[in-house]
Amino acid sequence: MTAIVESPVEQTAVEPAGLRPAAARPGEFRALELKKLSIWPPVVLAPMAGVTDVPFRSLCRRFGAGIYVNQMITARAWLERDRKTLKLAEFAADEYPRSIQLYGTVPEEIGETVRRLVAEDGVEHVDMNFGCPVPKVTRHGGGAALPVRHRLLRRIVHEAVQAAGDVPVTIKFRMGVDDDVLTFIETGRIAEDEGVSAIALHARTAEQLYSGTARWEAIAELKQAVTSIPVLGNGDIWEPSDALAMMRETGCDGVVIGRGCLGRPWLFGALAAAFDAEPLPALPDFAAVSAMMLEHAHMLVDWYDDEDSLRQFRKHALWYLMGFPVGGELRNRFARVSTLAELEELCAAVPPDLEFPTDVLRQPRSHTGGPRPVHLPEGWLESRESEEPLSRGAESVVSGG
Repeated sequence: MTAIVESPVEQTAVEPAGLRPAAARPGEFRALELKKLSIWPPVVLAPMAGVTDVPFRSLCRRFGAGIYVNQMITARAWLERDRKTLKLAEFAADEYPRSIQLYGTVPEEIGETVRRLVAEDGVEHVDMNFGCPVPKVTRHGGGAALPVRHRLLRRIVHEAVQAAGDVPVTIKFRMGVDDDVLTFIETGRIAEDEGVSAIALHARTAEQLYSGTARWEAIAELKQAVTSIPVLGNGDIWEPSDALAMMRETGCDGVVIGRGCLGRPWLFGALAAAFDAEPLPALPDFAAVSAMMLEHAHMLVDWYDDEDSLRQFRKHALWYLMGFPVGGELRNRFARVSTLAELEELCAAVPPDLEFPTDVLRQPRSHTGGPRPVHLPEGWLESRESEEPLSRGAESVVSGG
């Protein structure tokens, strides 16, 4: 796959020396091979609830090839044809590969959902979530709590892989519940045994949430333990140099981009350039940022066929604005924007020649909480050998949430 760059952001000028480190060396890295999919550059957009919908994925895909994963959906909700879940599971007409993240705790339901997603919706890649730290998930034995019950994990993974057939299944997980209950090596080996095509590690524990720094050394440890399938790294990739550094330091086979691209879909263009050993594109001024904001907002309204969908755009607006000196009053108005005309008026009120604020390149966007104790079901750690889901409570979680 080759990078595709079509955007209002200038793609030719090179950032001044010293601001952004050098690109990869020619031939240093390889494409990510997932069965019939060959992905170059080896970059994956992490599924993020309320973020990685069709408009956002479409914007990101313009800048560079890779895998752009849809939001998480819940297996049972999809099987029951929940309207919101079905909307979340939709793809753009030209989207390739069709990639979606699936969540569930009941093996048979996972298997049936994967089988039908592939057969009915043409899904070409299935990712599975075993890393969610949200209490409403973990207290029912789902997300980051599930790998504790390694036999249940194996059953779920087995069902998904068998149901997927020729379609690659990947799984994403954290290091464990906390530093006393680390499960990532065992999880990786189970995935390898059951025919998973690749694994991705967010190098934090569930207890950490998004606090502190990602522990890349855990990615290196996982790569040494799991040798027959690709290992991807996730955590604290804010600039292209971070992606290259992670791969060099850990030996991992690709990177998963989460918070680093929020308000910066053009990051994927910079990543593509870095992996292709080409000059990095210049950072956009506010004229380019505002053009992207407006296009994003229009795409959102078109996709959901409702201007009320701009409520979802408000968080994106603040991410796009991050670091620009627009003033508190104007920023607050962006945070309450409700119409496309209002957004256009607000963008026009900001000087278009404002330079991109380089001091916020490494500043976390969105989630920053933690550490926080993990909510687990009573007796969960004392019954690790059980292969039965605790209950169906975890399945009631709203898709994308």
